[in-house]
This record gives sequence, structure tokens and C-alpha cells, in this order.
Amino acid sequence: MRWPLLIRLVVLALLIAFLVTPESFAFLLEPLTKNGQPAIYDRGSLWSLTLSHLAITFAATIAATVVAVGLAILVTRPFGAEFLPLSRSLANIGQTFPPVAVLALAVPILGFGTAPTLVALFLYGLLPIFENSLTGLTTLPPAVTEAARGMGMTGTQRLTRVELPLALPVILGGVRLSTVISLATATIGSTVAARTLGEIIIAGLTASNTAFVLQGGLIVAVLAVLIYDGLSALERFLVARTGRARQEAA
Repeated sequence: MRWPLLIRLVVLALLIAFLVTPESFAFLLEPLTKNGQPAIYDRGSLWSLTLSHLAITFAATIAATVVAVGLAILVTRPFGAEFLPLSRSLANIGQTFPPVAVLALAVPILGFGTAPTLVALFLYGLLPIFENSLTGLTTLPPAVTEAARGMGMTGTQRLTRVELPLALPVILGGVRLSTVISLATATIGSTVAARTLGEIIIAGLTASNTAFVLQGGLIVAVLAVLIYDGLSALERFLVARTGRARQEAA
């Protein structure tokens, strides 16, 4: 287990070094340039673009998590069960309309910039979080929920102290998937003037500069792997913890 952790730390350190001092790595990308093109993106700070890209991704994911988990809680209560088909249809909207189509529809209303990108990522991230939240809340061990009811807990107490903590690993699995999808999809936000790493890729495609395209794609890919790996580790920790809690309750 030490070597994989060491590799992750090395990759993270290299990524940070590249974002802070990209000129130090220019010699690796120069073979991909032609006609005196710059090897490192020079129309903005890579560090600033990366932070903006992550901020947009996390903002959309947090909003999608709040709405998706809220809908899952609603439809798993007796008074909200009838809203399940409607909630599932709402969660499917983002998958029905491609993010590019959502951007095209949102720009005339919200204008260019970050706002339409947030809307597209929010809608696109709803479904995996909603489905995982629904699964987590509907597959709890009956013995645990009955024990909570037998202890005199109210519905709210059972939800906050028993159901959500036990369902959290499954919910986090949906959040992990949604985050990685949004991280990759956020690159298209640069087509509507949002500050994302897609700006580097678009600049590379426009100027036929493979070095720009590669560095933009690599930054996104490395971020996706590291975030996915980190959330997976957290998910495994929560699975072990909730597994012990279930055994103690039983």
C-alpha cells in the first residue's frame, strides 16, 4: 500500500510543479510544436485556470448533490413515494440533453461565462447521485431501521442518525462518478467564455499546437485520476466504518 500512495504523492507534486512553474517542463513539449510555436500555454496562468476549473466543477457537484440527495430523501418517505417517477425524470434531464445543447439553450438566457457552464454540469451530474442515493436509502438492513424505530427515534432522527450515515458510502459513489464526469465535461465551458482548462485545448486546436492540447488534456486527466482515487479511498473508509456500525447494531 505504501508504493501506490507514494506514486500518488509524486504525481500530485509533479502536477503542482507543472502548474506553478510550467516553463521548467517546456523541453518535454517542444518536440510537439512547429514553426516557433510556444510549448507552454502563454495566454493565461495554468494555475489560475486549474483553480477556476476545479471551482466550477465542485460548485456544480455540490449543487447537484444537495438537489439529488434531497429528491432521494423525498421519494423514500411515505408521503413522497408518488413523486419517484417525476424525480427520476428530472434527474434524467441532464443525460437526455447533451451538455453542449444545454449550453446553447442557457447562453441566450444567462449570457456567456460561468453561469451556463454551471447549469450544464449541474444537470449532467444529477442522475448518478440521485440513483446512488436512492439505492443507498432503500437497501438498508431492515433490522437496523427497526432497531432505530424501537428506540423511539422520530423519522427525522432515523434519517439523520441512521439512514444517511449508513447510506453515505453508496451516495459518495455517485458523487465520485458525478465529480469526475463534471471535471472532464467542464472543458466545454470555454466555448462560452468560462475560465476552464478547455481554454488551453481550444487554443491548441485553433493554432494546430499539439503541445497546448496535450498539456490541457493531461492536467484534466491527472486531476480526474487523483480526485477519483481520493474519493474512492474515502468511500472504502466509510464502507468499513458503516460495516462495523451495522455489526454493532445487529
